[in-house]
Amino acid sequence: MDLFKKCYDFTRADDVKKMGVYPYFREIQENEGPEVFIEGKKVIMAGSNNYLGLTAHPKVKEAAINAIHKYGTGCSGSRYLTGTIDLHVELEEKLAKFLGKEAVLLLSTGYQTAQAIIPTLAQRGEHIVSDKDNHACIVAGNFIAKGAGVDISRYKHNNMDDLERIFSKLSKDQPKLLISDGVFSTGGEIVDLPRLVKLAKENNAKILIDDAHSVGVIGKGGRGTASEFDLVDAVDLTMGTFSKTFASLGGFVAGDAKVIDYIKHFAPALIFSASPTPSSVAAALAALEVLEEEPERVDRLIRNAQRIRDGFMNSGFNVIDGRTGIVPVIVGDDEIALGMWRMLYDEGIFVNVFVPPGVPPGRQMMRTSYMATHEDHHLDRIIETFEKVVKKLGLI
Repeated sequence: MDLFKKCYDFTRADDVKKMGVYPYFREIQENEGPEVFIEGKKVIMAGSNNYLGLTAHPKVKEAAINAIHKYGTGCSGSRYLTGTIDLHVELEEKLAKFLGKEAVLLLSTGYQTAQAIIPTLAQRGEHIVSDKDNHACIVAGNFIAKGAGVDISRYKHNNMDDLERIFSKLSKDQPKLLISDGVFSTGGEIVDLPRLVKLAKENNAKILIDDAHSVGVIGKGGRGTASEFDLVDAVDLTMGTFSKTFASLGGFVAGDAKVIDYIKHFAPALIFSASPTPSSVAAALAALEVLEEEPERVDRLIRNAQRIRDGFMNSGFNVIDGRTGIVPVIVGDDEIALGMWRMLYDEGIFVNVFVPPGVPPGRQMMRTSYMATHEDHHLDRIIETFEKVVKKLGLI
């Protein structure tokens, strides 16, 4: 058997390309935020995680450029050795203060952050309890921990009754790490944090919340899930990314100083990876400053998403209800979803199409997401175009 046989046998992507409905790896040639140029034409972007619209903010761009002039294009080492610059420390301190935690540790990507935290803290003889719909980075971190002998249980998505059932089967004396997305990346639902916290306290579990889609979106001034429920002190660790609200690249974890220091000295994903580049750290730092100076951007984001959500629901679409920047429209079929994506794209609207294995069968969707910088004419055009396309497809 040839190792590469599976590669040559994989034809699904080629088949979809031949149909003209392949939605992935489209090249963006120019990005203005709410509108982008793809394949030489301007389209309204309704699929970006640039929630506050800061990738095009002059202050953010200027900070990245100035950092390159001062520090060069890279740090040429890991944080552990020669890769720490003063900007790393400045961002860690300011982000810790913003989130109401003692300390923050920066990492090179959000995906990598979960792999730095989970297998470093959960070790043989201990237990991980994880939501079934947690992001793929958490699944990967759990997998590494499982290979090291950590027991793992998964509970039904955002179902606290099922979480309670799982806890009832575990020894209360066994140390546990309870992990959940704050805002779930596919459907945009918010975790039932009050009950999750209650169950964690009753069952000797420490809490890790992934706020990748929460910071800058929910909570006081965009401070995330724990802030949304006034439970900042009850959540032990918050992880997140700079690739969404913070208009950059990288990841972070916030928590007690001693816990962060332990991760800093024992996490292979940190120790053996190059550190975040000067320009990306400077951009994230500037984005944090804009968020603190202009908290009204969070209000505009939520207002824009709600305008779309109301419009979709009034039109009879199958929408996952919520109050975040993510507004998914369930289609329920691979071919219809891919065809609908193409029709929307041809009409000048770019969205993300999710099909299995990204979502379970029957939950195929147009996963739309919004920015504070979308204007009403963008939003109205999106709703009108969706209505036009679904009527052509006979979905309403």
